[in-house]
Amino acid sequence: MSQYVIAIDQGTTSTRAIVFDKAGNVISVGQKEHEQIMPQAGWVEHDPIEIWQNTQEVIGIALSRADITRHDIAAVGITNQRETSVVWDKTTGEPVYNAIVWQDTRTQAIVDELAQGDTDRYKEKVGLPLATYFSGTKIKWILDNVEGAREKAEAGDLLFGTTDCWVLWNLTGGTDGGVHATDVTNASRTLFMDLKTLTWDENILADFGVPLSMMPEIRSSSEVYGHCEDSSLLRETPISGILGDQQAATFGQAAFTAGESKNTYGTGCFLIFQTGEEIVHSKNGLLTTVGYKIGDGPTHYALEGSIAVTGSLIQWLRDQLGIISAAPEVEELASQVADNGGVYIVPAFSGLFAPYWDASARGTITGLTRYSNRNHIARAALEAVAYQTRDVLDAVNADAGVDLTELKVDGGMIANDTLMQFQADVLGVPVVRPVVAETTALGAAYAAGLATGFWASMDELSANWQEDRRWEPQMSVDERDRLLRNWKKAVTKSQGWVDADVA
Repeated sequence: MSQYVIAIDQGTTSTRAIVFDKAGNVISVGQKEHEQIMPQAGWVEHDPIEIWQNTQEVIGIALSRADITRHDIAAVGITNQRETSVVWDKTTGEPVYNAIVWQDTRTQAIVDELAQGDTDRYKEKVGLPLATYFSGTKIKWILDNVEGAREKAEAGDLLFGTTDCWVLWNLTGGTDGGVHATDVTNASRTLFMDLKTLTWDENILADFGVPLSMMPEIRSSSEVYGHCEDSSLLRETPISGILGDQQAATFGQAAFTAGESKNTYGTGCFLIFQTGEEIVHSKNGLLTTVGYKIGDGPTHYALEGSIAVTGSLIQWLRDQLGIISAAPEVEELASQVADNGGVYIVPAFSGLFAPYWDASARGTITGLTRYSNRNHIARAALEAVAYQTRDVLDAVNADAGVDLTELKVDGGMIANDTLMQFQADVLGVPVVRPVVAETTALGAAYAAGLATGFWASMDELSANWQEDRRWEPQMSVDERDRLLRNWKKAVTKSQGWVDADVA
């Protein structure tokens, strides 16, 4: 009898395969980073072929490290960086261009053209403002700028997918019968899916000039989409769960019901607040998105606060500035000073996301004096993550009408105790870390296992969740308010930077 479920976590900086047992414990991990391609300022790309090759390799690594074979695997789940867009030729299987990453800002002119002065033009239907963040403008850019792409698309020869769709298509055979499908959570991030009907809106597609034939079939988050092809190490294993990474992390936290929430600290930061079967439209800069849909069950919705740059800010300190040589060093530097020394970093590398949605903003470091050193900059970088989360939580509280009493957290940065304590301090509520921190992959595994009967019910998943550590607020209210005033002041310094003089 199969004892495990494997999840493929196709993330922004790496692809991982993680094997889980029935209790939700991690048995083994395979991981490979992929290249971050930045041809010019504001452009961020990935090589889809490299991602697919890495996917195959990490599956092998995870199986080998667990000393198991496909016969031990009950199901495959997929989770992914959501808005990152791949367009490929369905006959050759070759991408027509690199994947354009969710952080990429090259499509601002397309946003301005389509918005006609109103970035909320489609928001009532799709839950999203017009922004460079989402997939729709990226597809249009590829069709408008890659030679021959529009003609091929209109002839029905091109397919679009977020990276879950790209991995699924290849795992199930690619050009030889590959399944072209995505789930409702990823579809809800394109600008094209009607939140009520869970179908592609043909009028919006026409506005963007995107043929319906390119779009994947929209399915639930938990059902059998297909089986791994014969050449795969997982051949004949059902692929039965797909969730966009932030929805997957929420699912992995067993935050299933209205009023429950989580915050994921990864490349960016993403706070999701479940609203149940009700579609709630934000009045405070949040996104309305699909939370999950299990098989034929009802659709569950959520509010989301998306922050573009958090973990990637630490990566920037490492790769661009050379202040650190490895991510954990940032905590060592930050802990050497009592406070930020008046230094604030606003990492608006891709503009400001929730709750500001200001594409004209750019990254700033403010408050520098001769006293400032790299320790203060390291601390300011960590604090920027917490301040941005506070901005989003304020918006959630305003929309929900009920203040959150604690925040469940996950993602790579929750290993940073200094950050987690400061997060609790600046929020004024406890921050709670689970025993299993790999909640994104776990959520995809849960969705896959539910579809195949590996787990019998969501109650069983809830029983798996266990608290590892809790950080209580220790900062005085006056000090918290002072820091937040300075943060808000720093944000204003980053805004309005992009104009006719700054492309």
